[in-house]
Amino acid sequence: MTVTQSQRRANLIAVIAPFVIFVVATVVFWGSFVDATDIFVFVLMYLIAGFGITIGYHRLMTHRAFQSYKTIEYLFAIAGSMAVQGPVIDWVADHRKHHAHSDVEGDPHSPHVDAGDGWLGSLSGLYHAHMGWLFVNNGQAWRRKYAPDLMEDKGLRKINKNFRWIVLLGIFMPFIIGLAITGTIEGALMAALWGGPIRIFFQHHVTWSINSICHFFGRRRFDVDDHSTNVFWLALPSLGESWHHNHHAFPRSAAHGLKWWEIDLSALLIKAMRLTGVAWNVTLISADRQKAKLAGPAIGLREDKEKLAA
Repeated sequence: MTVTQSQRRANLIAVIAPFVIFVVATVVFWGSFVDATDIFVFVLMYLIAGFGITIGYHRLMTHRAFQSYKTIEYLFAIAGSMAVQGPVIDWVADHRKHHAHSDVEGDPHSPHVDAGDGWLGSLSGLYHAHMGWLFVNNGQAWRRKYAPDLMEDKGLRKINKNFRWIVLLGIFMPFIIGLAITGTIEGALMAALWGGPIRIFFQHHVTWSINSICHFFGRRRFDVDDHSTNVFWLALPSLGESWHHNHHAFPRSAAHGLKWWEIDLSALLIKAMRLTGVAWNVTLISADRQKAKLAGPAIGLREDKEKLAA
């Protein structure tokens, strides 16, 4: 399967529009005061959509790192849709395919596959992993193979189908919040700008950096067959996703930060959910399992991948 012309245009708009709006806003409002409302709405929407991706799309629906009520699962799916990274079922299918073929032929967004040699090849691979794949492979994983459990869920199918309307909701929400706080249309529009396109611009590039930077630069300590890395300086903006090497070593772990100093805000929220009874069967990796992965022989990654795809 290949990306259709309409899908390519939609992805192009999703990539270009937030960037253009960010540049225009920077030029127009350069030197102007950005008030507390704008910052508050930006952070609030960033966290809502961000946790929707990291906890909802990724740890809950892709890897089933924990269980929760269906209502909670649907709320996370809606929140993740506001990040404008694709409908939930397509996102999950693409990501499970990524784990099934990590950094080998079939990986939708590896910087190491068919990238060429030398520094030009490296740049080409990084571009493909960061955003180029959106125009070639995005949303093309076979959903019946990689996300059959989600395809059988009527609620998730409905959320998947209404992705575009949820994206608009993600822009309308900051407008309403801004209007409620400032009481002015100008304040509402500024809130919609910061909580909408500008927030989406930053969120896109942080998430895409997990695909590119976290498979190219950074540190590794576990015995895995792919090129995944941990990148500490992305930990806060990615809400813990940049401990990506840890994640590839233990895909079902609800916590990607495995050391006390590896900041993982998503894991902290899952812990809070468990303590309040809205999350259970939370998968955590013991120190012994981590040590075995460090010291023991390489576990056949293909075996792990086949289990994940099954």
